[in-house]
Amino acid sequence: MRSPLQGGLPPGGPDVVGAVVEIACDESGFSGSNLLHSTAPVITHASVDLTVDEAVALITALRSGFRFAPHELKSGRFLRGSGAEEALEWFLAAVAGRAHVHLIDKEFFLVTRVVDFLLTEPSYAAGTRLAREHHPAALALYEAGRTTGSDWGSFLSAFVDLVRMKRRLPVDQTVRRFFQARDALRRHRLGTAADAVLDGLSPSHVRAVVARLDVDDRTVPPPLEPLLPALAETVLSWSGGQRQVLVTHDEQSALTADRLTRLQRVLADSGDGSTAGNPLPNGASPLAGLVMVDSRDDPRVQIADLLAGVARRMPDIIDDALRQPPPAPRAWPGSSGLDEAQMPG
Repeated sequence: MRSPLQGGLPPGGPDVVGAVVEIACDESGFSGSNLLHSTAPVITHASVDLTVDEAVALITALRSGFRFAPHELKSGRFLRGSGAEEALEWFLAAVAGRAHVHLIDKEFFLVTRVVDFLLTEPSYAAGTRLAREHHPAALALYEAGRTTGSDWGSFLSAFVDLVRMKRRLPVDQTVRRFFQARDALRRHRLGTAADAVLDGLSPSHVRAVVARLDVDDRTVPPPLEPLLPALAETVLSWSGGQRQVLVTHDEQSALTADRLTRLQRVLADSGDGSTAGNPLPNGASPLAGLVMVDSRDDPRVQIADLLAGVARRMPDIIDDALRQPPPAPRAWPGSSGLDEAQMPG
């Protein structure tokens, strides 16, 4: 017996207006709050706008044309199989123009969380293009901090322990350890921009944020959860400020109805970051809704899962020539479209 699917935000009523594109999504490399001690330094969130029939046809072609067994459509087996290079080239060409990949460097993600949570008011816009004004500060700290050796790892580890939902040590100890790690990093004199971030960390503000986390203040997004900003970026990329996006997603415990509702509101209030206000009809949110599925039951999600796994193992396939999904749905196969984001630089 399968457990009932949890979470999601089914669309309905006035939430869906105008043009809508339906996408199917899955991730690869997610390891919960274990963002520093993992064999996967990046997380990928992939999406496709294929229909069910198109996804079935693609899977059938992979299995017949390249003789992949059903269990070999996982990216590890796919890339190790006989004729993998030819199969990969064919697969990427088949989904070009119908796919998008959001790539997250885990270490850089943590740095953006330090800036977005501990220097400003925590928001569901954090870590997305809607809060891009903080990106230069995070990038400066990331680039300079990585030159400091073990002090950099200690700083990031102290931050993770500070905001972890299930904290191992009392709050006073975690706050003290975090600022000790901050002070050790400051002694390296990292440069004006990076030092400004470290100098701006206030014990009172840090304690206030931690206190809100401890009482489960739901206006504060989960600090160590990269899937929510990744989903936001995916939706904004497919929307382009012109259409709503209906998401079908492999089941993820992080995507609760409450969190998705808050994200939906932030996206509605903020627009896409490139225009003044929200250009969608009646200020509607780019996120029309999210339906949770078991990946075994949806071939579109299986294709997204394969693409996410391939991109995580081979991030070089995501380049400037393969950036955005098309502005409107196209027949499969189409032209190019993968995206790189939430990476330093």
